Amino acid sequence: MKSTTEEANSLGKKIVGVLKTIFDPEIPVDIYELGLIYDVFINEDNDVKILMTLTSPNCPVAETLPVEVEEKVKSLDEIKDVQVEITFDPPWTQDLISEEAKLELGML
Repeated sequence: MKSTTEEANSLGKKIVGVLKTIFDPEIPVDIYELGLIYDVFINEDNDVKILMTLTSPNCPVAETLPVEVEEKVKSLDEIKDVQVEITFDPPWTQDLISEEAKLELGML
């Protein structure tokens, strides 16, 4: 039988897998590699809270991207509920982009 920590890690990996299928429309990189996901919390009831940001407060997908994140993560069978919280503290900068994504974008 798996421990709760192992289950949370496994579920966390599944959530990251889903997040990597969601792309910022302006930059051809997924939102996880872009550094838009600040934190993912999973409680014992498998309710998920995702703390994320956008590339800017005026981001054209400010209305739709959080909904897409919520719906796609909620599609995982193990997940009971998903809440997406947008924050601009700290503000997103290009420093948050993963090395892999920087390479893909020709920034290295």
